[in-house]
Amino acid sequence: MTERTVGELGEARLIARIRDRVPPYGPSVVLGVGDDAAVISPEPRRLSVVTTDALVEGVHFEWRLTTARDVGAKALAVNLSDLAAMGAAPLAAVLSLGLPESLEIERFDAVVEGLIDVARRYGVAVVGGNITRSPGPMFIDVTAFGSVHPRRVLRRSGARPGDELYVSGTVGGAAAGLRWLLGADAARVRAGEQEADGSNAVMDAVARYRQPEPRVRLGMLVGRNRAASACVDLSDGLADAIRQLTAASQVGARIEGGAIPVHPSVAEVEPDVERRLDLVLSGGEDYELLFAVPRRRRRTFLALSRLASLPPVTRIGELTASPDLVVRRQGHEAALPRGFAHFAPVG
Repeated sequence: MTERTVGELGEARLIARIRDRVPPYGPSVVLGVGDDAAVISPEPRRLSVVTTDALVEGVHFEWRLTTARDVGAKALAVNLSDLAAMGAAPLAAVLSLGLPESLEIERFDAVVEGLIDVARRYGVAVVGGNITRSPGPMFIDVTAFGSVHPRRVLRRSGARPGDELYVSGTVGGAAAGLRWLLGADAARVRAGEQEADGSNAVMDAVARYRQPEPRVRLGMLVGRNRAASACVDLSDGLADAIRQLTAASQVGARIEGGAIPVHPSVAEVEPDVERRLDLVLSGGEDYELLFAVPRRRRRTFLALSRLASLPPVTRIGELTASPDLVVRRQGHEAALPRGFAHFAPVG
């Protein structure tokens, strides 16, 4: 009999399929997959940084809009983005999977392969985890571990009035990619046919939604050189990131809407010019970094950002002593939108 689903294969053999794909461990891992718990050797004069995030089928992803390999890659990438926002170097991760019995083994393997690909790219040791049966949708939960020098930690709470706000890369691409996918023919998207109908900008936006690229090296370099006073990633959108940073630092902000580096796909998926900035501010999953930079550190910060292979950074505003959060658009000022909220009421 050839097993086709994870229910037919069973937990022990599923774990073996993961263990067989895990890259060799580095010196920081004493024990990895195979024991009741992993053992990681702490680095001298470093702090441990720990983060966790989950992707739930039907909430964070739908099979008609993405591939299993992308789901696995994204599950680790979003955790690495959190480490990057702290200025931490990624070290290890543990993986927890809730699987419906009917899930195909082929899809399970693709999820694992996507995660392992990202782990190899960023030098992350996959050291253990858990597999359980889920009576409902599939979920994938990752806990990631990093390390950082005690005086190089990037926090949300370190900003001061007068610091300038910079964002990496472009904003709005993931939201635009998702909007395009939701408007596309699901059957043709699954078959990979309709994607040829999108422009290069739209296809790049789709890729950003499906497989975000965490800004690990940028966060590490900025933290290592103490070039920013605060940092947060854009998991739930630019407006939410601004609110999180300013609340933690007890400051306000004035944002120049026209200065925000907008992904070119936004103009293609949102014909209404007035609504484009709202999509950029409120749409999530860009996983760029928002930095508060003291003026005296501006030259160092900009020099780091010009290094090869790093995304560009753009000044979008500054922090204020007043608690108001204001965005200037087309000659007038308005309150900053609320941004994405996980438990916001519907309707």
